[in-house]
Amino acid sequence: MSDQEPSRDQQQPQARGVEALKQHVMLNKIDAALWASRVLTVVFTIGYILPIFGNPTNAYYKVLMANAATSALRLHQRMPPFQLSRDYLQKLLLEDSCHYLLYSLIFLYAYPVLLIIFPVTLFAILHSASYSLTLLDTLGQNSWWGARLLISLVEFQTRNILRLAAFAEIFIMPLAIVLVFLGRAGLMTPLVYYQFLVLRYSSRRNPYTRNVFYELRLVTENFANGARTPPVIRKVLQSSISLVSRLAPPMQQQQQQQ
Repeated sequence: MSDQEPSRDQQQPQARGVEALKQHVMLNKIDAALWASRVLTVVFTIGYILPIFGNPTNAYYKVLMANAATSALRLHQRMPPFQLSRDYLQKLLLEDSCHYLLYSLIFLYAYPVLLIIFPVTLFAILHSASYSLTLLDTLGQNSWWGARLLISLVEFQTRNILRLAAFAEIFIMPLAIVLVFLGRAGLMTPLVYYQFLVLRYSSRRNPYTRNVFYELRLVTENFANGARTPPVIRKVLQSSISLVSRLAPPMQQQQQQQ
């Protein structure tokens, strides 16, 4: 064969269409299942906001269950086989998927509130978008141009979506406390959720929660130190900043300074 003769892969273009999509799904079952669970998370969220699929409360809890399934599948991908050891538990707690598996379990028996499912829906939209593009490419280059446009918009807004999710994670903490006083959540809910926030603050792969905490601190300090801020409000805000700073993981504070 001469050097100028094209290879067999170049002569035969990669197959496209429904059969190629089926083959792709069979070869990438976990990735396809992750995509499906994320899409279901979005669909159930729509069903909670617009009760067109029956009982909105059922749709709300299905959002949390779909998110739990997504987190469990992602952990299956990233973690080695289970070992009953301290090292394995430490590695498990470092995974963002573990954080959101815990998140679903925290609120699975709490009163439905839209803000609670807001971050998991944002993550589902964001992470399902890129794989949706892979599936569309498998179908064919010109398939579903409208969906491709929506995916491009989601990917363009990735940073803003992650920041919104981080804001939601933070403001759910006072919401959890309010739900306890209203009798809509258990006494352990805010305590366990605080541990979730600590894990999110210390996340290696997603610094947005930590960054948003820092941004909120700067805004609050600027407002507290303003000339027009009443002394009583200034004192309350400064005390709140001190309390939150003491509750923050000291290890991550050191990393932020590096």
